[in-house]
Amino acid sequence: MTIYTVSLIGFGGVNRALAELIAERNETWQRELGFGLNIVGVSDLHLGSVISPNGIDARMLTATHFEKGGFANLSGGSAEPRSLHVVRSAPADIVVEATYTDPATGEPAISHCRAAFEAGRSVVTTNKGPVALAAAELKAMAAACGVGFEYEGAVMSGTPVIRLAQSALAGAEITGFAGILNGTSNFVLGRMQAGLGFAEAVAEAQAAGYAEADPTADVEGFDVRLKVVILANEVLGAALTPDQVDCAGISALTPAALAEAEAAGTRWKLIGSAARDASGRITAAVRAERLPLAHPLASVSGAVNAITFQTGLLGDVTVTGPGAGRIETAFALLSDIVALHRKAMPLALREAAE
Repeated sequence: MTIYTVSLIGFGGVNRALAELIAERNETWQRELGFGLNIVGVSDLHLGSVISPNGIDARMLTATHFEKGGFANLSGGSAEPRSLHVVRSAPADIVVEATYTDPATGEPAISHCRAAFEAGRSVVTTNKGPVALAAAELKAMAAACGVGFEYEGAVMSGTPVIRLAQSALAGAEITGFAGILNGTSNFVLGRMQAGLGFAEAVAEAQAAGYAEADPTADVEGFDVRLKVVILANEVLGAALTPDQVDCAGISALTPAALAEAEAAGTRWKLIGSAARDASGRITAAVRAERLPLAHPLASVSGAVNAITFQTGLLGDVTVTGPGAGRIETAFALLSDIVALHRKAMPLALREAAE
């Protein structure tokens, strides 16, 4: 039985949800997946940090109400976050990176990834910044250090869109994609279709927990732009940067415009897309588009994501699934760890497991 030691960098909703899953399902994973997880380090800007080579009880971590700096009360704990220290010093096989990261610089997540690789540790992350801005560098560094780097949750949370494209659709000749890649903006558009103004719809999204206090990244398309860069680079073999993706959001749309579109048999959606033309050039954009009601993305409602891949052999393939949520995103981290585990298994054992 394999036990992977893990450090949780950031202990907000996503890594806390992963810790909850570890507390509840570790024995099941050992039976069904062939491995278990043991938390040996945690870092959090609010709570501080803790390192315990023998392991930290996941149930205690999630059940205890810690005050600010509260990890200092644990053996091996400190009131300071010491994120890089935890990455470098906690004896983890895998660093789980889920910090708040600046989308313009990819920091501090990029530094956390580099430090983990240098220390011989694999990384799984839900952060868009390091993947959109530095994926090529980080993948090369991970390979040079003999460790793994997985980031399925960076695009559609727990819906495995990157692996689907790279594995299940391998050989299908993907030429492009178009998707609803931000649940917040999709929720806002749905409420506006019901007659609410933009500000009212955003306030409702904030009350429901879908939108941040500052919703700009969601409603102006900046979040989708990073996801488009990731998908175009991973799936289409592009080398795009965010500033190469034309971007416009939904804040200029009015309930009247949405009602007019509906009356004409169309529906407004915020679409992130990329496509390869006959010359091999790849172009990408984020913009509000009027889709025919028969389009597979037109009926996607609420805080849900969906993507349509255009392929040469299968035609259009559409995948719909959750694009947000604590448990859903924590599942993406688990799926990344499953991928690391399968890559690490000796061939004979892998064939027996399958």
